[in-house]
Amino acid sequence: MFTLPNLPYVYSALEPFIDAKTMEIHHTKHHQAYIDKLNKALEKYPELQKKSAEELIKNLESIPEDIRTAVRNNAGGHINHSFFWLILKKGIKPEGEIIEAIKRTFGSFEKFQEEFNTKSVNLFGSGWCWLVLNKDKKLEVITTPNQDSPIMLGKKPILGIDLWEHAYYLKYQNRRSEYVNAFWNVINWKVVNENFLKAKR
Repeated sequence: MFTLPNLPYVYSALEPFIDAKTMEIHHTKHHQAYIDKLNKALEKYPELQKKSAEELIKNLESIPEDIRTAVRNNAGGHINHSFFWLILKKGIKPEGEIIEAIKRTFGSFEKFQEEFNTKSVNLFGSGWCWLVLNKDKKLEVITTPNQDSPIMLGKKPILGIDLWEHAYYLKYQNRRSEYVNAFWNVINWKVVNENFLKAKR
């Protein structure tokens, strides 16, 4: 059975950029709901309960058709949120090998930010924007709809932003661009760098 991971900080830790009430609801209600629905979907398939969420979504075609959509949405939601919580922290400077790789790939850190912001703001509906390492070991910025994970595409997530309205609506309402701009103040670049180094192996 999948369980809700604890956050490595209090709900108010990202204030004023992400408010405490949003973090609490996002974690205890939205993330918990993905876990509950995933566990429910797997109830009659004990052999699937032994697999990790990543294993479940890497090969969706092998998942029984009657629960495939539920697994896609809810295992994806569990994976994406578990990843997201760990890359959030205030006061961490952008540094490490990941920053040098970003500059090489995009021309400058500012050009990377511009592309990431543009794709985040222009994503239609709910989903995520990611910095990933692709199969060619190259960095790229992609978006995924709903709770789809880059893992489904054979890509490794390095950094990601949740663009579902529940991630920002209490504070920013329809002003997604303000939320995206605020996000740059709460990125834990130490963890992002670790993600990059691990993905390169």
